[in-house]
Amino acid sequence: MMNPLNHPIRRGVRPKRRDAQGFTLIETSMATVIIGVGVLAMVDAQSAFIVSNQWSSHAASATFLANEIREYTRNLPKHDPVTGISLQDDGDGNMVITGWGVDAGEVVVDDFDDLDDFNGITFSFIGTADINDNDLPGPINSFGEVIPNLTLDGSEEGSTTNGVFSGQAMQGWSQTIIVEKVDPFDTSEVLDEAYFEEENGSFPGREVDEYPLRMSVQVFYQGVNDTEAELVTTVTWIVP
Repeated sequence: MMNPLNHPIRRGVRPKRRDAQGFTLIETSMATVIIGVGVLAMVDAQSAFIVSNQWSSHAASATFLANEIREYTRNLPKHDPVTGISLQDDGDGNMVITGWGVDAGEVVVDDFDDLDDFNGITFSFIGTADINDNDLPGPINSFGEVIPNLTLDGSEEGSTTNGVFSGQAMQGWSQTIIVEKVDPFDTSEVLDEAYFEEENGSFPGREVDEYPLRMSVQVFYQGVNDTEAELVTTVTWIVP
């Protein structure tokens, strides 16, 4: 068909109308779930990192405190240099050991002059000056001084004057020392303090004070909200 101007009439196809595209409710829900899971994973990872970092810090502090005891006792003899240890009859025919542990007149750490004096002693932030309960103020450093607590700005909350500590000790920490007599050929075997070996053939025997000692320092930490102290580390060595 021709129009009056002799131009052909072109019949085009009208383009289809497209509706506006958007997110469906399911797509929105799935996106929310995915984002939520990701956020929770990040929070959980951050929490685990904080716990791991705190434990690493505690482990380093505990190892330091244990080694301070080792340094302090490094040059001490195994037994009292004057009286030593010996076996005596208790009157009932039983031989008991004397001289093992804290000796008479030893009331503070500066009085301890041999390794067996430390057996069962705890140096604790809640310790008292009374040696009868085996719990002395502490923890202590390699000079036998109580380690003071530190404030957030790094200042010390205690000090030692003339061997007497006053103030607040390193909070939460304690050092417990265990001294054990062990077999010379198997240091994993603990012997009684009174154990000795009699002469037998070519074997000359072994006196009660001629055995190696196994020294162990157990370091505990108790936080402000903890009901009991937790063992953080144990450092052990043999004194031949």
